[in-house]
Amino acid sequence: MWLRRVLLPSRGTLGVNSVKRSGGAGSLVAVAWLPQPACEFCKVDYTSSEDMQLGRREFVKYLLAAGAALTRAAPGGMPSGASLLASPRRQSGGANTGKTYDVAVIGAGVFGAWTAYHLERSGKKVGLLDAYGPANSRASSGGESRIIRMGYGPDEIYTRWAMRSLRLWQDFFSRANRPLFHRTGVLWLAGAEDHYARGTLETLGKLSVRFERLDRPELEKRFPQFAFGNVSWGIFEPDSGALMARRAVQAVVEEALKNGVDYLPEFAVAPGGTGHLAAIKTLSGGTVSAASYVFACGPWLGKVFPELLGERIFPTRQEVYFIGVPPGDRRFAPPVMPTWIFNADEVYGLPDLENRGLKIALDRHGPPFDPDTGRRVVTAEGVAAIRRYVAQRFPALKGAPVVETRVCQYENTSNGDFLIDRHPAFENVWLVGGGSGHGFKHGPALGEYVAARVTEGGAVESRFTLATKQKLQKRAVF
Repeated sequence: MWLRRVLLPSRGTLGVNSVKRSGGAGSLVAVAWLPQPACEFCKVDYTSSEDMQLGRREFVKYLLAAGAALTRAAPGGMPSGASLLASPRRQSGGANTGKTYDVAVIGAGVFGAWTAYHLERSGKKVGLLDAYGPANSRASSGGESRIIRMGYGPDEIYTRWAMRSLRLWQDFFSRANRPLFHRTGVLWLAGAEDHYARGTLETLGKLSVRFERLDRPELEKRFPQFAFGNVSWGIFEPDSGALMARRAVQAVVEEALKNGVDYLPEFAVAPGGTGHLAAIKTLSGGTVSAASYVFACGPWLGKVFPELLGERIFPTRQEVYFIGVPPGDRRFAPPVMPTWIFNADEVYGLPDLENRGLKIALDRHGPPFDPDTGRRVVTAEGVAAIRRYVAQRFPALKGAPVVETRVCQYENTSNGDFLIDRHPAFENVWLVGGGSGHGFKHGPALGEYVAARVTEGGAVESRFTLATKQKLQKRAVF
C-alpha cells in the first residue's frame, strides 16, 4: 500500500476535491490509500502523464460562453429538444415558467433518470434538469456499455438490488421496444483462495440466482479464447450481461418525458442558505421551484455542495479500450464470448458488442478528475499496459489494434457504498450518488428506492447515509 498525494498549483487547474487555498505552493486535492496493483501487466502511474485538466480561466470562459449560448438558443431560450432525444417533451420556456414541480431532479444520468421515471409513475409532477443532456459524454452514464451482474461477494444488499434492476431493465426494454440488454452471461475468474468469489457463491445460492461453478478444465473447454494463467476456477452467471448504457438512459428519459416529465437543459447553481429550499437558480438566470429536490449529479455533487461533499465524493479518471478482433473471427463476440471479471487482476472486459471490439479496462481507481474540464484522451502508459495484458490473457489478440478508446470517471465514495440521504441543511433536499464504478446496473432499483423515500418517507439504509461517507478512500465494495 502507498499514500498518494496530488498537488495542484495555486493558480493552476480547477480540481474537484480542492480545499481552501492557503497561498502556499499548492493545494491538496486528494489523499487516498490506493492498493498496489495485483496485475503485473497493469502497473500504470497516471501521475506521470501530462496535466489532464483545463486551466481555471479557460473553464470560467467556457461557462460564460455556455450561459450566453443558452440565452441565444431556440425560442424560449433553450436548445431544440429534438437535438437531444428522439421525441422528448421538454419545458418550452425553460426556467421561470411559473410552474412549480412536486419534485425537481437535478442530473439526468442513470440515477436521476430512473428516479424521475419512478416519481412520475407515482403521480408526481417532475422536472428533470441536466446541464449537458442525458447520458452525455461527460457523464458517468455516458459510455456505450456497462456490466450487469449479480455477484457481489457477501454483499447481499447489492445482489438483491441487481436482481430487481435486471427485471426492471428487461421489462422497460420490452415495453419500449428497445433491445438494449445483451444476455452475454458474466464469467467470474477466481484464484485458488478467492474469498470474494466464495462469498459470491454463497450469496447467489442463498438468493436462488442461477449460476455454474466451473473448475479449470471446464473453463478451458468452454472458453478457449482465454489463457487462464493464474485462474483456478470460475463462476458463470448465465442470465447476466451488458447494458447499452448511453442509449438505455436516453430511452428512460424519453419515456419519462412522454409520460409527463419536463426536461430542462439547465445548469443548476449551488443553492445557499438552510431550512426549506424554495427554488434553485440556473446559470441562464432562471429559477426552478419545487416542493422537493433530488440532486443526482454524479461526479458534480462535490461541486454543487463543495463544503459538504467536496472531500467525500472522489471522481477518478478511468481509461477504457476497445481491441480490434481478427477479420471474420467470432470467438470474441456473443454468444461465444462472455462478459468477464477478474478481481485479482483488477480487470474486466466485455465481448465484441455491435462490432466495436473487445472492451477491456482496469477496475482500479485512477487520479482525481474534473468531469467538466478533464482531458478525455488516454495515456500512452495506459495503452501499453492494456496491450501487455491482452497479449497475456488472449493470445489470439496479441498485437491486435486498439480501435477505440474512452476516458470516463468513477464517482467514488470512501468505501464504494452509494450515497442516499437528506441534505443536513435542507429539509426538502435529497443527495443521491456515489455510484463508485458499480452503480449503473442498479439505476432502476435505486430510482425506485429514492422515489419511495421522497414520496413516502421512511428510514434510509444506514450504509447509504451521509454519516458513513469519510474523507479517505478505502474501497470495500466491488
